Amino acid sequence: MLRQRMFGNQPRSSHARVVEELGSAIVVGDFAENSTLPGDQQLSGRFGVSRSVLREAMKTLAAKGLVRAKTRVGTRVNPREKWNFVDSDVISWKMQSGMDSEFVDHLRDMRLAFEPAAARLAALNATSDEIVNLFSIAARIDNPAHTRESVAQEDLNFHLAVAAMSRNPFMRSVTTLIEAALAVSFQISSPALSPEGISRCASQHLKIASAIAARDPEAAALAMRDVVLEGADRSREALDGDDPSRMA
Repeated sequence: MLRQRMFGNQPRSSHARVVEELGSAIVVGDFAENSTLPGDQQLSGRFGVSRSVLREAMKTLAAKGLVRAKTRVGTRVNPREKWNFVDSDVISWKMQSGMDSEFVDHLRDMRLAFEPAAARLAALNATSDEIVNLFSIAARIDNPAHTRESVAQEDLNFHLAVAAMSRNPFMRSVTTLIEAALAVSFQISSPALSPEGISRCASQHLKIASAIAARDPEAAALAMRDVVLEGADRSREALDGDDPSRMA
């Protein structure tokens, strides 16, 4: 999933292809908010699919908050405020359409709203085996041979583990947002671009693991907050052009 978020992936089924192309077109603005999509016959011909496949694709897009069916009018594009930005596909399409500092800030604010809380709960609820596993993931992050993709995957593994250790089902339910945020951060500017970046990333995650192991909720929350802010700041600097080479 992370690879798809970072580098894209061609959908395999006819249904997935229609959802991908129409959803992406809506998010990038090819179909304006409140505009009416072309009719079934035109879209079926465009994508070379049956009307039943097209209807299922529209149901999927409606579930993502992108469109709504209007009797005797057709299918209309919803206003942006109705889009489900916690949906992994919607976030991916936004990433593919181009990212800006505002988008990075919004993801940062969402992560800050729940990830420090997840770390705080993990310090209270994690088992010994889970803590051992968390240290193991932190150790795997500390590898100068990492690629952008491989370090992002280990980083994701760490954050998903913390969410699971929180024992809060709501925390685990929003892990898609964590994945998307990490994909954004590591696509724009990855620690893998330098050995020092890898070492710093590993050290920060080790600090979280150590606080959880010490059963120190506040230290765990603070360490997690620092990690989220570090990633967001790195992304903003790359987007603002302070260090163009970091985008390579």
